[in-house]
Amino acid sequence: MEEVDLKELFVYFIKRISIIICITTLCLITGIVYTKFIKTPLYEGSTTIILVNKSLDNNNNNTITQNDIVLNQKLVSTYTQIVKSKKVLKQVITNLSLNYSYSELYNHVSVSNVSDTEIIKIIVSNENPELASTIANNVAEVFKTEVSEIYHLENVTIIDKAEISEKPYNIKVVKTAGISFVGGLAISVMLLFVLYYFDTSIKSSEEVEKKLGIAVIGTIPHAGRRGK
Repeated sequence: MEEVDLKELFVYFIKRISIIICITTLCLITGIVYTKFIKTPLYEGSTTIILVNKSLDNNNNNTITQNDIVLNQKLVSTYTQIVKSKKVLKQVITNLSLNYSYSELYNHVSVSNVSDTEIIKIIVSNENPELASTIANNVAEVFKTEVSEIYHLENVTIIDKAEISEKPYNIKVVKTAGISFVGGLAISVMLLFVLYYFDTSIKSSEEVEKKLGIAVIGTIPHAGRRGK
């Protein structure tokens, strides 16, 4: 493999700095234009629910026992699956008269469990911020009803209802600009390196002496059009 002269490579890059600037600028502008004018903005509506199983003691006071907490922790993983079940999501589609199939709505809904708690977070993404929050709240309500019917337990309480989001979560101009800039810079540098590596032309008398091992007697200067 041919050795690369770092000094010569640096000079080669400096002479073609305009190519680096053009490619980097083009990638930067493309990324910003795509993000601001082409990419579809998506909004999130999120609601949280908690599993709290209330028991009645001898004094008819609502209390929560350790057994209730253990039971709820075991049910969390099961409940997260029920949230996106056909029984729940199809009922939501019917309630809100949505123009979605089950699989389409399924892809818009995500469910997660807050670590080491009995809290479940339901997030709905949609192009319409108001619809996203409406769907999230309805999913929580339907889920609460279905759990009551399936397990005969009243252990689901809605903590926070989804509110209308003002900003799309997938439109981040500054982040996209940074990625586009770094990507454009990397592409231009790699392109120039490849061109340099496979360029076999002789560029100076010193290179002739280096590659051929012979002394240069004289050189003919390039005069350009006026010299001709």
